[in-house]
Amino acid sequence: MTTEPGVSGRRSAADFSTARLEAFSDGVFAIAITLLVLDLRVPEPDALHGESLAHALAGQWPAYFAYLVSFLVIGIIWINHHALCGLARRVDRRTLFANLFLLLAVSVIPFPTRLLATYLTGRDSDAHTAAAVYAATMVVMGIAFSLLLLSFTRDARALRTPVAPADLRAALGRFGVGGVCYLATLALAYVSPVAMLATHAVLAVYYCFDQLAPLRRSPSKGGSRPTPPA
Repeated sequence: MTTEPGVSGRRSAADFSTARLEAFSDGVFAIAITLLVLDLRVPEPDALHGESLAHALAGQWPAYFAYLVSFLVIGIIWINHHALCGLARRVDRRTLFANLFLLLAVSVIPFPTRLLATYLTGRDSDAHTAAAVYAATMVVMGIAFSLLLLSFTRDARALRTPVAPADLRAALGRFGVGGVCYLATLALAYVSPVAMLATHAVLAVYYCFDQLAPLRRSPSKGGSRPTPPA
């Protein structure tokens, strides 16, 4: 058994390369984000009933809005997932299961997206239910990503660069802000489904900024190797 350069301790036989985890995850992200576009329908000529094509297309704005927001959400998750994978030299079984949990949440996003697009402008009770399902999916996704973040950073020996506890807390705090907002959208879903969806668009923009930046800070020269909290 050999020791990896730059990493203290020995590599466990149960550890795995991050390459396969990232490749498999990329495939799931690609499929999920592609499935979103299938909800954008071309109005059939026989279904226009005398109205113009432009009017029919404009009437499908909930589908366009939901598609755009969910596309942004999945895209930003993919970017942050890629950044997270760059932190580690290897992963263990716990991290693989945490990654599967995140992929479970990501792969189901097309369903609440279509549900919301269909009922967003319908009867109030149905619109609220569809919005609540969408918001709940995003809450689960946020929890899954936080668990994956903790799983990646819990073993300092597996990281490419040591992560100081203060930097880990800073990154978790940034994601925690988004998590609280995700929970708030559950209540907002029963007030205004459109506002709920718009809030998720704002949250996607929030996560466009590098919330994992604290984890890539270089450790101070001459300092001891920090160990993430257990």
